[in-house]
Amino acid sequence: MIDHTPVQSRIRIWDLPTRLFHIAFACCVAGAIVSAKVGGAWMDWHVRLGIAALALLTFRIIWGFIGPRYARFSQFVCGPVSVWNYILTMSKPAKKIPGHNPLGALSVLAMLAVIGVQAVSGLFANDDILTQGPFAQFVSDATSSFMTGVHQLNETFVFIVIALHLLAILVYTLKGQKLIGPMMHGDIAADRLPASTAPARDDLRIRMCALALITALTFVAWWLIQLAANAGASFN
Repeated sequence: MIDHTPVQSRIRIWDLPTRLFHIAFACCVAGAIVSAKVGGAWMDWHVRLGIAALALLTFRIIWGFIGPRYARFSQFVCGPVSVWNYILTMSKPAKKIPGHNPLGALSVLAMLAVIGVQAVSGLFANDDILTQGPFAQFVSDATSSFMTGVHQLNETFVFIVIALHLLAILVYTLKGQKLIGPMMHGDIAADRLPASTAPARDDLRIRMCALALITALTFVAWWLIQLAANAGASFN
């Protein structure tokens, strides 16, 4: 559904770097999953997309400390008591919260943690046939086998957090709370937020800072991809 709220009555909550991260991260994770399930020559793409996802995840963690206010962990991460109190009041009219609500914050942390474990373990994993992570060649067989086991076991948790994330989006959408739109264009109607809500910075300086960070991480990701490609266990 198109949001016809006048531009002047909206408040910028999600900055452009955070929005682009969200889209790119979802594409990389989805692509890594699909390529792994297809297998064969697509495993090269599984490695590349997994490394790209790790670079993006690293960006989001750093951005959680230096980014605009609603992207920062200090703005939305809260304790278990706050999460529980929020759950108890979910049946009541939705409280106006800029950025992530306590459950959304928990979802973000779970997603970063679980996919982080998957991506890092993948750096050391190998299938004993044709594919291995960039660092598998530098560790013992026992270490690589252990990390491969972690990578395989953690896959279940990856599917769980993704399913819960999608379910939460569906539930909030059915309740009339728009989550997808604001993450695409960055704005939320002012009447859905507390009167004192300040907009997030999303100016050229913020965007150039994000560009510098992701450029540096891209070089690291490219180095890891080349390291994996030259390890001698690839279809290339």
